[in-house]
Amino acid sequence: MEMPKSTIGVPELVVEDVEYARKRKTYNMKIALVYAGLIAYFLVVAYPLLWMVISSFKSTEEIFNHSWSLPHTWLFENYVTAWNSGISSYFLNSVMVTGMTCILTVLVSALGAYGLSRFDFRGKAFILVICLGGLMLSPQVSLIPLYNIIQKLGIYNTHWALILPYVAYRIPLTILLIRAYFLSIPKELEEAARLDGCTNLGILFRIFIPMSKPILLTTVILTAYYTWNEFMFAIIFIDDDSLRTIPAGLMQFRDALQTDWGVLLSGLTISAAPIVILFLFMQKYFIRGIASGSVK
Repeated sequence: MEMPKSTIGVPELVVEDVEYARKRKTYNMKIALVYAGLIAYFLVVAYPLLWMVISSFKSTEEIFNHSWSLPHTWLFENYVTAWNSGISSYFLNSVMVTGMTCILTVLVSALGAYGLSRFDFRGKAFILVICLGGLMLSPQVSLIPLYNIIQKLGIYNTHWALILPYVAYRIPLTILLIRAYFLSIPKELEEAARLDGCTNLGILFRIFIPMSKPILLTTVILTAYYTWNEFMFAIIFIDDDSLRTIPAGLMQFRDALQTDWGVLLSGLTISAAPIVILFLFMQKYFIRGIASGSVK
């Protein structure tokens, strides 16, 4: 005679399935809320940029009368007017100042980070404290003594009056980021290189720098962003209009009686485009470098 199949444990399975479904639903709701928050944050950040780009194709009257609509006539000549009105020279000045600042900052910071991460010497802790102190020093506080120093050095109204202060103010942060990344590199690689007759500089440029591309590119992005958008030093240390960078040069587009806002917004779009493009192409290295260099 066939025995009936046992039903022991079936209620427990049903309860587990219900519990799993409830947890799954709660998890999906949390994920949906997270995505909704991220989308809302993206709209808050991206909409002003989108409005600037769209308004750069409008006339001044249309910007004030139809601020939230698409242009009735797309005025591409606004960009031509902005470029020919001086943006071209401001753009080239910004490229030169930003490029030199990034090169000097990364080079000096890599040398300093290598010394602080691989050598033991007296005063090492004090130097680290100085680097931390440099992060708390505001540029506005040192404006007057820095102005006097630049005057005495004879570099006032030159690009070096911008490059040297930019490098000085970015070095503390970049040294700390690069040093944290260098500490994660195995010492066995350094010892093997020394056995092969490699010098300290050889180890730095042949081993540490090639292995540290994410954090180096991260520091390049951070330095470029700061230098490209810096305004205070650019208007105080430069008097010649032909030497101005974009943030200071765009002030020339403002007029006390009448301002062509379409042309001005075109200049702002040209100013913002390089940094946005740089970050889009290097965001993978930027995120990886920040994650690796900040928590090691």
